[in-house]
Amino acid sequence: MRRMIIDTDTAADDSFALLVGLLHPEAQLEAITIVSGNVDFDQQIQNALITVDAAGRGGEVPVHIGARVPMTRPWYAAQAHGDGKGNHDFPVPAQKASAERAADALVRIVDENPGQIDIVAIGPLTNIATAVLLDREFASKVRQLWVMGGCDNSVGNVSAAAEYNFFVDPEAADIVFRAGFDVTVVTWTLTLARALWDRDQLAEIAALGTPLSEFFTILDTPNLEFNEGVSILGSTHPDSLTAMLLVRPDLIRASSRKFVAIEHTSELTRGYSLFDDRPERNEPNATVIDDVDADGFYRAYLELLSGRR
Repeated sequence: MRRMIIDTDTAADDSFALLVGLLHPEAQLEAITIVSGNVDFDQQIQNALITVDAAGRGGEVPVHIGARVPMTRPWYAAQAHGDGKGNHDFPVPAQKASAERAADALVRIVDENPGQIDIVAIGPLTNIATAVLLDREFASKVRQLWVMGGCDNSVGNVSAAAEYNFFVDPEAADIVFRAGFDVTVVTWTLTLARALWDRDQLAEIAALGTPLSEFFTILDTPNLEFNEGVSILGSTHPDSLTAMLLVRPDLIRASSRKFVAIEHTSELTRGYSLFDDRPERNEPNATVIDDVDADGFYRAYLELLSGRR
């Protein structure tokens, strides 16, 4: 059983990652923290609460409001996937966001449970960096930090240099990767290679006919449409892959220790993630997932949506 906090900018695939934390038998989701990212901030809060409801867990897992803007830079919502909930009108959840701020909740929960809490960070790293600044021992008390971000020295998805999460708040990412976490990175590069689901797979999910598969299909449709408009032939699932690998490490086929650093001073390469596998040049500070069982991941998620646990 992995006790976890998911830090999220709740667009569609973030919600799918939340379902892993909410429903997988090897996951115990302690809290959800919201950070500015892909969608209008207040909508992100609602999307998280809607997802908790969809999982049948309403009122059981607190949702904490975090940083509404990056640490030093202006912020804009990418809106690549609509409003993050499939542009669908779901019932208004009865649960409300917690009054405790996200960074305070992160510090408190980890401090009360040193060495027991994993953090899955699937948005910009503003909340995690803020927690580091609040408590200098925070990183050493987190069991593992799993980060979805970066593009392993390859072309990014928001600029030629950068993946979105690191681009939005590179200063926060720099703080986090210098803080001393036991950190594992799942990149956008890996997503395109191993977490891209085509129309046949999405049709198989829809054919399950469960409330969860219907919820998935509603949320995923704008993701698929956007991707096909930019010649990506399927829907992408980096966030749910990151959450699933934490509870299903058997799906990892290859990983490596690398030095990871994020560029935050150059506007031309803002958010660029350097991955260096030469330990004689730079001491490794992260485990990078290099390959996964793509079909195994898809099948594990299919089972989650089927309602079989």
